[in-house]
Order: sequence, then C-alpha cells, then structure tokens
Amino acid sequence: MSELKERIRKTIETEDVVLFMKGTPARIMCGNSSRALEALRSVGAPVTVVDVLPDPAIRTELSALSNWPTIPQVFVRGELVGGADIVQELAETGELREKLESSLGEGWQEARAERVVELAAPPRPLHLAP
Repeated sequence: MSELKERIRKTIETEDVVLFMKGTPARIMCGNSSRALEALRSVGAPVTVVDVLPDPAIRTELSALSNWPTIPQVFVRGELVGGADIVQELAETGELREKLESSLGEGWQEARAERVVELAAPPRPLHLAP
C-alpha cells in the first residue's frame, strides 16, 4: 500500500467524521463540497476536512479505497456515507443525526470543532545538475 493510501486509510479509520472535499471550509472550491459541508454543519457534526485539490493522487487513492468515484465523500467512523446528495438528504430527513448518534455515542455534539488535515505529500526538492 502506498504511503498516501495508508495516510488516507488511517484518517478514515481514526477520525469520527471525515469530509474529503474540493477546498477547505475557509475556501470552498466546489458547490457539491459546499452542500456536503453545510449538511454536516446543520446537524452539528464534528468534521475533519481533507482538501483533495493539492495532490491529484489523493482522489485516485481515495476512490480506490472507497469504490466511490466522485468528490465529496463523507465517512462516519470509517464507513462511507456518500456524497453531497446523499448526505444532504440524510440531514434533511434526520437520518444523518441518527447515524451520528448511533456511530459516535453520547456526547458527540460536544466535539463540534472543524479541522483540516493535510494529506498531500510535501514537495520534494529539485536536484539540479551542476
């Protein structure tokens, strides 16, 4: 497994709620990513955001892990919930709140912080021949 795929897998498995999106909460670069984030915010989910734009390999490796071809992707306790349409619909029907309650247990709303996790590999220095 590649180092990047392992970092993605670890993030999905260790964070309560992960949103892989285009951009960050401060700089959203896609309407669907915005809708997914707003749906999560509407129920008070503690969201960890991963911006897929800095490194195209993030999208490739993520889709290989999840078998879901599009961005955004929302995971709750390691389980793929879906993309923007699904998450928005679940928020509107109350099912997203129920999912969070059953998956995260009591007190899940107390951890409402949003945070951004950087998964892109740092750029490697160029070695120029003398």
